[in-house]
Amino acid sequence: MVLHSHMPYVEGFGTWPFGEEWLWEGLASVYLPLLRALREAPVTLGLTPVLCDQLEALEGDAGERFLRFLREVRAGIHAEDAQGLDKGGEHELAAEVRRAAADYREADRAFVELHGRVLGAFADLATRGPLELWTSAATHAVLPLIATDAGLRLQVGTGVSAHERRFGDGWSGGFWLPECAYREGLERELAEYGVRVFCVDQTDALGLGSLDQLEPIATAAGPVAVPIDWQLISLVWDPNGYPAHPTYRDYHGRTIHDLRPWSNDGKPYRHWEALVLARRHAQEFVARAAERLDSYRAERGRPGLLCCALDAELLGHWWYEGVEWLQFVLDEARLQGVPLATLPDAFERIEPVERPLAESTWGQRKDLSTWDSARVAEICFAARHGELRTVAAAGATRARGPALDRAVRELLALQASDWAFQVTHELAADYPLERVRAHSRELDAALEALKDSGSVADAALRNLAPEVDVTPLFAP
Repeated sequence: MVLHSHMPYVEGFGTWPFGEEWLWEGLASVYLPLLRALREAPVTLGLTPVLCDQLEALEGDAGERFLRFLREVRAGIHAEDAQGLDKGGEHELAAEVRRAAADYREADRAFVELHGRVLGAFADLATRGPLELWTSAATHAVLPLIATDAGLRLQVGTGVSAHERRFGDGWSGGFWLPECAYREGLERELAEYGVRVFCVDQTDALGLGSLDQLEPIATAAGPVAVPIDWQLISLVWDPNGYPAHPTYRDYHGRTIHDLRPWSNDGKPYRHWEALVLARRHAQEFVARAAERLDSYRAERGRPGLLCCALDAELLGHWWYEGVEWLQFVLDEARLQGVPLATLPDAFERIEPVERPLAESTWGQRKDLSTWDSARVAEICFAARHGELRTVAAAGATRARGPALDRAVRELLALQASDWAFQVTHELAADYPLERVRAHSRELDAALEALKDSGSVADAALRNLAPEVDVTPLFAP
């Protein structure tokens, strides 16, 4: 089980409906609950550096704003909507709204108990137990779309160094390719920074359901590529997968204040019934995994590696019951005798094969069109233009300073894959384009200051890549 946890840098950039409330909701519904679910779990958890930048800020003013969100916003709207539903005679819906309010009280309790050390709590889990922590590119840039070698080194090097600073020298070399975007030769750049293993989507190349998906792939440069198995993943991720079942909570049905007291069948949501169903779905999921592994062993005469990779935010946020389902899966794996392993620990039992890797992503059509198309042309050109100018300016000055640091941090924010994803899927109105244009303006200002040896204003980026190393821009 590989969970990919990521959030674009939204701390300090807007509130409702788009902005840092995404982070507060992620904390309450995903990250804090995951800390409970993963206490003794041999799971691989990717934490992108840009998410860690924001979790790190929680020990300061950001943590105070999170608690205000829980106590002054979430508590108030639950009470108000419950009262309104009662007045309208919808007593069962009102009761569900009051029950769901306890989720935010529990998040408050857990956060206070941790003294805001959410990031430290994940580090503690990895130190004490079998949890494996991975890193990623600095701001989740789609690496095949980076224009220059220097820009690629900046994204990868910043991500690796930030992870090592936060979690010590115990990093095993696990690296999440943003959007599973792979191009030929990328493993060579990853190897330079100590990457030993990454996930790829080879569904089109190998075929959906092919047993070849259960074989990790050795690359000539050294890192091992692990195919993710969409036949298993689709039980969860498919539009008709588990979260779409009529009994689960409906993500789209909203009260006046965007609360969700309905199930997918339009009836009042019943949490206990949903948890019973989540247990049954976990049993089925593990049984299907066992069938795949048994088929592989019977045909190939050796154990296979079945990799199920999911966005962590699917569990708890998009799929309300998802964290409980994950806990049930971990229990069922033990009960059904299906061995769980972290990556790269699994390679002690499973020998990688040699096989060509196809260029791919886990996006639409398994290609780059989600992040590189006419629809997102403004974003693509802004990121590429900003990168070329920043690399050229760094090469001309050959000196670090506040203006170059500011330019690099604005560039990293500009390169995030999230902006194009949101535009392609129409998820956040004008917010992503507003962010791209704002970071482009700030990048221009920083480069002008660098050229004129002038001063640069304090960064609005707050804690994004606070210790970014710009030296990759100076490498030949």
